[in-house]
Amino acid sequence: MADQIDALDRKILGELQADASQSLDEIARKVGSSKTPVWTRIKRLRKTGVIRQDTVMLDPEALGLEACFFVLIRTSEHEADWQQKFLHTLQSRPEVLEAHRLAGDIDYILKVRVQNARAYDIFYQALISEVRIYNVTALLSMEEIKSTVALPL
Repeated sequence: MADQIDALDRKILGELQADASQSLDEIARKVGSSKTPVWTRIKRLRKTGVIRQDTVMLDPEALGLEACFFVLIRTSEHEADWQQKFLHTLQSRPEVLEAHRLAGDIDYILKVRVQNARAYDIFYQALISEVRIYNVTALLSMEEIKSTVALPL
């Protein structure tokens, strides 16, 4: 699909990543086009899955979610049943913002956002009660230096 995205599509996507609440008129003006072609392109980009969803980004600290932990997980379990249960457990936990399966010594890394260390411990206890894990290491982020969901275009 990437080869079917031209320069105008990329400009439109850049504007949407910056602020998806902009009107079609605003986007069209900023990308040097008119409203109808911009609308048609956005519709196509949605249909082909390039644009997955529109959402609002919230400030976690304003909501009292001041602690961000990166959780490194090693497991001795690699069967399909365990993986399915683990996946279901992660998907059911709203504290888990991201989960990645890794190559190397660590099997999974999670990005977990909670109120404080006590809230993390509650999350941790629930996690290990639901699925067997060999080793868990939690790293507390002291400062968020960069965070974005905008992809390089």
